[in-house]
Amino acid sequence: MATPLRNPIVDIDRSIGDATTATGSRSGRAVHVTTAHSTTLTEPVTLGAGIPTSARQPHRSGMDLHLRQLSKRYTGVAALDGVDLDVAAGELVALLGPSGSGKTTLLRVIAGLLHPDSGQVLFGKDDATRLSLRERNVGFVFQHYALFKHMTVAENIAFGLRSRPRRRRPDKATIARRVEELLGLIQLPGFGDRYPEQLSGGQKQRVALARALAIDPTVLLLDEPFGALDAKVRVELRRWLRQLHERTGQTTLFVTHDQEEALELADRIVVLREGRIEQVGTPDEIYSDPASAYVFDFIGRANVLEGEVRAGRFHLSGHAGTFSADDVADGPARLFARPHDVAAGRDGEGITARVVAAHRLADRITLELNVHGQSRPAELDFAATPGLTTPAPGSELSLVPLRYRVYSA
Repeated sequence: MATPLRNPIVDIDRSIGDATTATGSRSGRAVHVTTAHSTTLTEPVTLGAGIPTSARQPHRSGMDLHLRQLSKRYTGVAALDGVDLDVAAGELVALLGPSGSGKTTLLRVIAGLLHPDSGQVLFGKDDATRLSLRERNVGFVFQHYALFKHMTVAENIAFGLRSRPRRRRPDKATIARRVEELLGLIQLPGFGDRYPEQLSGGQKQRVALARALAIDPTVLLLDEPFGALDAKVRVELRRWLRQLHERTGQTTLFVTHDQEEALELADRIVVLREGRIEQVGTPDEIYSDPASAYVFDFIGRANVLEGEVRAGRFHLSGHAGTFSADDVADGPARLFARPHDVAAGRDGEGITARVVAAHRLADRITLELNVHGQSRPAELDFAATPGLTTPAPGSELSLVPLRYRVYSA
């Protein structure tokens, strides 16, 4: 099980405890993990909207989804390259990655909006690879709502049901009841007669979600569902979506660029890179136990120090401190540490850095630092307690990573 996150803020004068180490290997690359335990560390931090990851067990009413060796190319570029993924019924899974990593392509292949060059899409045991969007009965929510402006809210929600072939179309009374149920579910009772232009952005996205749920979809797919909303509404709506998912248990995949969104909402996160899956895991696993240097650097904030491993120790040229790197082969390597997993130590025991600037963010102060011989700046977080004196720009600090990983370069 992944080591839980420690205190996200460290005091600049915190004590440094004894280090314990663990080693492992990911994707054929040597990796070394070190955690320093200090008596000042607090309880583990829970990721999510007030719901521990381990407690996220919604009612399983959705359908299993299985992707087998999916590939898709555009003019010689691999948008998807042999993607394998299993999603359990009722899971809420985030597809996370930079632009061009294949997130939206994968979602559209699952929906039936694109056909893969090779591979399979299975809903349960049924091969849906060559079925259309309608035949798959997938619910799809777009970033920009895609509501029909000339239809009322109720008519928008009912659209999918009314568009069914006559033999499968519910009667008017059944559709009306379903619409009323969904208006209550999305917390917009009495809004059925309004038009989209009379709604806020958050309300429009709720209506779009209700329209997707109206057809009782096999799988619910969300493409950057909160991307068009302002920051405060995004936070409110994603927490509401998590609660809605707990109630419905719908198998759901959503694309996002927002790491906080993925860490807060998802049961599991799929990190994509250049059309391939780099890692699949719970939010805690992705953040605390990254499978590669890429995932460590991509998720959250990371200090990255270039050096080399010699005889099981990581060395930085020009710095006195060395760090355990057992089972990492001798040669060029990189040390990764979160800003909240670094503390200020005694002179000569760590990594010498010069303060460039101090940035205040709510109850946290982040020091921006230059480390001699390193191309990337470093950061150190500490709590903004009353009366604390912030190190002045130009002053020097000795940095000691409390928890870090070393990867072969």
